[in-house]
Amino acid sequence: SKNLNSLAVLRAPEDVYEYVKDMHNLPKEQFRGLYLDTHHKVIHDEVLSIGTINASMVHPREVFKPAVEYGAAAIILVHNHPSGVSTPSESDIQVTQKLVQVGKMLGIPVLDHVVVTRTDFTSVPVDY
Repeated sequence: SKNLNSLAVLRAPEDVYEYVKDMHNLPKEQFRGLYLDTHHKVIHDEVLSIGTINASMVHPREVFKPAVEYGAAAIILVHNHPSGVSTPSESDIQVTQKLVQVGKMLGIPVLDHVVVTRTDFTSVPVDY
């Protein structure tokens, strides 16, 4: 939570892209959870894994543990593509769907999953 800006309010993918400026130029993929209160303010921010993300490597417990610990009302996921292409991979979509399902069960919705690059971002489709 190094750049935790308690005033950050994240309502749109643009806000997320701006908030995670420090990720735009990373040489490796980073998968990060932004934990929000009921007013969409960031109350906690954590790097959950480093390296290529795939569905088998992202454990829901690691994503939702901080949510429970910090009393988050919702989560936004974000990761970077060092390749510069922000199109979500098949794996990104699978990870997102898996975590959205878990969020529904726990009552802590995953609002968005934003893929960021140096110049661009794409929101992974979240089906509700």
